[in-house]
Amino acid sequence: MQLLTTLTTCLLASSAVARTTKHVRKANPLPENPRIKARQAIADLPTAPGYGGSSYNTTIIPQTNATMKYAVNGSAIPDVDFDVGESYAGLMPISNQANTSELYFWFFPSENPMAGDEILIWLNGGPECSSLEGLLQENGPFLWQYGTYKPVKNPYTWVNLTNVVWVEQPAGTGFSQQNGVPPATNEIEVAAQFLGFWKNFVDTFGLQNKKVYITGESYAGYYVPYIADAMHNASDTCYYDVRSILFYDPSTSYGVVQDDIPSVPFVDYWSSLFSLNQTFMDDIHTRADACGYTSFIETAMQFPPNGTLPTPPNVNHDMPGCSIYNDIQNAALLVNPCWDVYQVATTCPLLWDVLGFPGSIPYLPDGATIYFNRSDVQAAINAPMGEWEECSGGVLDTDTSPPSGLSVLPRVIEKNEKTIIGHGMLDMILIMNGTIMMIQNMTWNGAQGFSTPPSTWNNFYVPYHEELSLSSLAGSGDFGIWHEERGLTFCTIDLAGHMIPQYAPAAAYRQVEYLLGRIDNLGEKSDFTTQSGDFGNNFTFVTANVSNSSPVSSSNSSMKFLPAM
Repeated sequence: MQLLTTLTTCLLASSAVARTTKHVRKANPLPENPRIKARQAIADLPTAPGYGGSSYNTTIIPQTNATMKYAVNGSAIPDVDFDVGESYAGLMPISNQANTSELYFWFFPSENPMAGDEILIWLNGGPECSSLEGLLQENGPFLWQYGTYKPVKNPYTWVNLTNVVWVEQPAGTGFSQQNGVPPATNEIEVAAQFLGFWKNFVDTFGLQNKKVYITGESYAGYYVPYIADAMHNASDTCYYDVRSILFYDPSTSYGVVQDDIPSVPFVDYWSSLFSLNQTFMDDIHTRADACGYTSFIETAMQFPPNGTLPTPPNVNHDMPGCSIYNDIQNAALLVNPCWDVYQVATTCPLLWDVLGFPGSIPYLPDGATIYFNRSDVQAAINAPMGEWEECSGGVLDTDTSPPSGLSVLPRVIEKNEKTIIGHGMLDMILIMNGTIMMIQNMTWNGAQGFSTPPSTWNNFYVPYHEELSLSSLAGSGDFGIWHEERGLTFCTIDLAGHMIPQYAPAAAYRQVEYLLGRIDNLGEKSDFTTQSGDFGNNFTFVTANVSNSSPVSSSNSSMKFLPAM
């Protein structure tokens, strides 16, 4: 398989923020950014409702002895110099038995009037990695991104759209406690833990009969479908009325399908970001052919599929000379010592992270502390005192369940209203073409795979918008491609690595609007449902210095990661 590239031309200078051209002595100055001009005009206005606003005397959640036990003072979060709003956090048991495991959660109710009958769950992956990463660096009401000075408001928090709870699970992850219960060893046990927790959570906060939406990323490609499957099987809409799911850059298939097999075409596509010498490139191409990877891709990337795929080559990672994925990573780090497998466009310097885990290389400079390891932070968010790690040890070390794409995902798609998979184009920890190959081998709702190739898919549109702060900029316009068949939607996200809400927050926000039914499809050209104003989302944009007849202006504006047919 080859990857065909349509040249991406960066025309939308007015929608991005760049350094002053004085840094490169550029004669042609950059145009003024209209978003920043708009931001400056509203800088002195109060924060918009739902954008990390203050807690009010009237709460969204009724105050009872049960709920007040978990209440968090939104104006007393350490190092956060604004009120994060109403929230509740703490440990919730997974059953009513003594010495049972407890899962840590942080719950933010939404002021959005459309959120009244729904709740959204966010799960990070790993396994064993904390969902507080998602809250602090992806889609929570406040963000502390790696390499930045302090926490800031997040205008793209999903709490603007609906009620959201971040849960550290399985037991043993983050602040969650295993107590007297043995650790989970498969996804059935993980789902049972979660459903037990969820019933207690729903009863505590009076959330019965809510529509449930389950979301996550990475190893949540296991968690989300298996938990959704368990909720469907419970047949109890009072507690488990799961409607739709969304997960990003997911683990859903054999490891070799998502790393070794698609790794060489990925490097070919992004060759300018790797800068690997020709001798190395020739070697990995030769080995990809010899290991059977090239022929497997040619078979797997057919639209529609020609039948069920054979067992992938090197499925047990035991074929000599076929660990190409690892060899590529080692070579990339020699060329670029700050290279990041989660976002392959990363270059030096290596930025520190308040979670201690910025990417391929854990890095915490002398004198820095991990935010959730601080006793003042733990006290403020009702967390147990003790050591916290973003990715703990001893949690689901053995997972005997098959990947969801080879087991429960097809029937979950059939029962859901929507199932959405998003994938960042710059992610190499789990490569996008591996996810497409999983889809092409999967049968749901009476047919196998997608019937049409990516070259025919539609553009994914992210609305133009104003920026509330330089600390939370987000892209817009055509931002990838998307396709839907028989209840499954797949969407690529340009300029994004593994953590989509972190690298492309506006794109993720738009996908959640679709998940919740607020927009009709991912190509819809309309404003965000939570914004007001005229940002030009209802007309075709043409740059001021390029004519309609220019070959450049008529070219496809988004790169596509496509198989040769």
